[in-house]
Amino acid sequence: MSDRPAPPQRPAVRVTVAQLEVGTDRDANRIAAHDAVRTAARTRADLVVLPEYAAAYDPRGVGVELAEPLDGPFVTMLREDAAASGVAVIAGTVLPGGAPDAQGRPRAVNAVVAVDGAGQLVGVYRKVHLYDAFGHRESERLAPGPVDAPPLVLDVAGLRFGVMTCYDLRFPESARRLVDAGAQVLVVPAAWASGDLKAMHWRALAVARAIENTAAVVAVGQAGRGVVGRSLVVGPDGVVGLEADEKPQLRTVDLDATELAGVRERNPSLTNRRYAVVPRD
Repeated sequence: MSDRPAPPQRPAVRVTVAQLEVGTDRDANRIAAHDAVRTAARTRADLVVLPEYAAAYDPRGVGVELAEPLDGPFVTMLREDAAASGVAVIAGTVLPGGAPDAQGRPRAVNAVVAVDGAGQLVGVYRKVHLYDAFGHRESERLAPGPVDAPPLVLDVAGLRFGVMTCYDLRFPESARRLVDAGAQVLVVPAAWASGDLKAMHWRALAVARAIENTAAVVAVGQAGRGVVGRSLVVGPDGVVGLEADEKPQLRTVDLDATELAGVRERNPSLTNRRYAVVPRD
């Protein structure tokens, strides 16, 4: 007999938002991620979303010193936890093997993994838009992902979740490309840097991406020093249904596929569009 909880008997898809505080202690980070999956299972969630850099984070910069491969301890644990609980997982990590910079110095890759409820690694999104803005230079430590890589989407309990991360939120075409791949929910793990107007930008951009794509947005911010936290879940009509403060916390929401379909019927902006999104170098 399986120890897994019975699948939820409801029309909605249940998502746990795991706003974690992450540091350079990888063992502690794995414990926090493991506990988040267990908590999500107790709430009978279908999916748990962890922030960007959930495996390891240093607010001074993240590079090869914090990278580990996909078969390393962090992703392996996520796969085992998903298989044991039946809860799918989307989480940020750091991978080795990025192309060196112009001076030949090694770089890592900022990545988000998607694991289904059976523990299978469905895919990896390698961050395309590096955070070279507001005084930060992410490209000095990290290499960008390929712009023409297939969009990462994960089907969970009848909804399709499209994956982007952090700075990508400022680029509407990233979200639209995921919607073109069938995404009904945009998932944005982030370590959104704090600063003047930054929390306002985070919220406004998440709401905008929801409205223009008639898609729900699950934006999960990392808590702690140098980042804003403030995770939020936005409906496809732009209404914010969940909004956290800056402290570490886990919150769970239900996403209604019927409601999403209704919004898209009333507001057929995706049907009415006249331009396509084409990646460029």
